[in-house]
Amino acid sequence: MTLEIRRVANGLGACVRGVDLSGEMDDDTIARIHDAFLEHLVLIFPGQEISPERQIAFSRHFGELDLHESLPHYRHPDHPEILLITNHAIGGKPSETRNTGRQWHIDLSYTVRPSTGALLHCMEIPDVGGDTMFANMYLAYEALSEPLQQFLSGLDAIHDFNTIKANAKRDPEQLASMRRLNPPVAHPAVRVHEETGRKSLYVTEMVTSHFDGLTREESAPLLEYLFRHSVQPEFTYRHRWQVGDLVMWDNRCTMHLALADFDQSKPRHMFRTTLKGRPSGRLYAQ
Repeated sequence: MTLEIRRVANGLGACVRGVDLSGEMDDDTIARIHDAFLEHLVLIFPGQEISPERQIAFSRHFGELDLHESLPHYRHPDHPEILLITNHAIGGKPSETRNTGRQWHIDLSYTVRPSTGALLHCMEIPDVGGDTMFANMYLAYEALSEPLQQFLSGLDAIHDFNTIKANAKRDPEQLASMRRLNPPVAHPAVRVHEETGRKSLYVTEMVTSHFDGLTREESAPLLEYLFRHSVQPEFTYRHRWQVGDLVMWDNRCTMHLALADFDQSKPRHMFRTTLKGRPSGRLYAQ
C-alpha cells in the first residue's frame, strides 16, 4: 500500500488515502498511521466500506476498546465495542445520542479514565450539515503568554458531569444513575501527552466548572477566556462528513464539537469505537 497523507487545515487534521481498512495491514502501515495520528491529531480516511468487525479490528491497533457499559441501549446489538451515535429511534423512543457533543468537549474528561481517542465511521449523513469541529489544544496552550502558562500549570481543573447542558434532556432516572457513577474529577489544567511529551490545555466548556483552590466566581472569567481562546479559527478544523468517512482523533490533545447544523428529520447515523485511556486525575472532594 502507498499511503498518501495530506494536511486538511493549518491547525490540525490530515486526510489519509491509499489504504483499505477492510483488509489486513502490515506493521509498517500501522506504524505510519500511528505516527501520522500523533503528528496531525485528527486523521480522515475517506470512502471506507468496512464492517463493524473491521472497524473494531482496525481500532484495536491503537489500544484497548471501551465496551460502553454506561450506555447499553446504544451499543451495536452484536458488537458492544461500537456505540451508536444516531438520531434513529431506539426502542421506539428518540435516541439519547442524537444530540451528543453539542458543546466543545474532551470525551470522558469527567472521569478518572478519559479516553485516548475515538474512531467514528459515517453510515448516514444529511445532505446538508451534521459537521464536526476539532480544536488543537497544544496550540491553544502554546499561544498563551508565559505567565499564564505558568499559572495554569499549577492548577487542577474540576470536570463535573453535572455541568453538561444536555443533561436537562435526559431521562431523570438514567440521569440520577449517571450522576452517582460520575462524581466530579480534578485533572491538571495543563496536560502532558504521554507519547509526545507536549503540553496542552485541558479545560472544556462542557464540563469544566472551576479551578481547585479558586472560587467559582474567581474561575469564571478565566475559564470564559480560555474557552474562547481555544477555539479560534487558527486552532480548528471543520469536518464535512461523507458516507464512508472514518475519522479518528487524539482525545488527549484535542477537543471536538458536533454541530446541530442540520434538519433532525434527516438521518445522521455513526458507529464509534472508543480507545480506553490510562487512569488519570483524582476524585474531587468538595
